[in-house]
Amino acid sequence: MREAAPAVAVLAPPTSGGSRGGGNILFLLSNLVLKDFRIRYRNMSLGVVWSIANPLVMMGVLTFVFTRIYPNPSFPNFAVFILCGLVPFNFYTLALNAGTTSLLENQSLVKRVRCPRVIFPIAAVLANCLHFIIQIALLIAFVFAFGYRINRFWPYLGLIWGLEVVFMSGLTLITSVLDVYYRDVRYVVEASNVVMFWLVPIFYSLEMVPQNLRLFYLLDPIAAVVVAGRDVLLHAKPPSGNLLAALGLVSTGCLVAGLAIFNRLERNVADLL
Repeated sequence: MREAAPAVAVLAPPTSGGSRGGGNILFLLSNLVLKDFRIRYRNMSLGVVWSIANPLVMMGVLTFVFTRIYPNPSFPNFAVFILCGLVPFNFYTLALNAGTTSLLENQSLVKRVRCPRVIFPIAAVLANCLHFIIQIALLIAFVFAFGYRINRFWPYLGLIWGLEVVFMSGLTLITSVLDVYYRDVRYVVEASNVVMFWLVPIFYSLEMVPQNLRLFYLLDPIAAVVVAGRDVLLHAKPPSGNLLAALGLVSTGCLVAGLAIFNRLERNVADLL
């Protein structure tokens, strides 16, 4: 928390003039994003290399387990298959953990700076978008290394990954404000990450899921992002219309719900911090 106090002077721009309100919010948002990114890797000798170390290690371990111990020949190029699942899942866990604690981590700013408090969880998600972009670049490099090529469906990737950002923004709005009221929420979030690792098809395909359970996967945005990404990158085909529709509806619905819940509960946030 020692970072929060000096950050008030650095992050808070002049607030005179109503026409400058939007610029002031953008100024604060951009500085919060950069501050979170810098603090994460401060005093670390490898810096942003850790953004690619985690998915590489997990990819290596899972590839070893499912090609040497439990071999499954139905998945060629298993390493890149795994990475297609790990990259969206890693963004989910990093953004959710950071977003959930964002109000408490920035409580000095929340109390002293006059600004919409909604920007703190949003900034946490956007800060992790920087790691997401780095890991996407790693994924694209592996896609090319394993012999896959750009196809005409690649523009779908921007929509797919963008909808994940929308979903995470809505979800962190809910968990961040609830974490102020109930400090156990962060531990529930950490436990849910373990559960989601198994419920997202990271090391198995959607076709292996029983037919009566596939609707659940369609309604799980992270699982939908993984399946849609593999369709485009590995199978050179567009995601199904039902999958995209479900992903879009759930993601935008979560954002709308997140804004409504946050706006309803945030009036007491400063008193509870």
